[in-house]
Amino acid sequence: MTLEQRAQLAVLYDLYGGLLTEKQQNVFDLYHQCDLSLGEIAAEQNISRPAVHDLIKRTEHLLEKYEEKLHLAQREIERRKLLEQMADMVDGNEAVLAILKQLGLEDAE
Repeated sequence: MTLEQRAQLAVLYDLYGGLLTEKQQNVFDLYHQCDLSLGEIAAEQNISRPAVHDLIKRTEHLLEKYEEKLHLAQREIERRKLLEQMADMVDGNEAVLAILKQLGLEDAE
């Protein structure tokens, strides 16, 4: 899995993680966030290594499926692009830049 794919999964998890079961969340976190091996997760969760692998793959697929239906990640990318374009257009207007910061454009200056 490439670094870009891992980053995309992290974004999808941030958006849709609350829709997953507690077990899916735990295993996803242990694998992707804590960087534990399948064997380590299997021992911690008291399930087989193949079961961990299947659960991770199903969870990743589920996150991608949520994005296909809801498009929240894509909308966030588009929103950020629009905010950046607006920041470029305001030409130093501090009041407008402050509003853009409130809307989530961290580097509006």
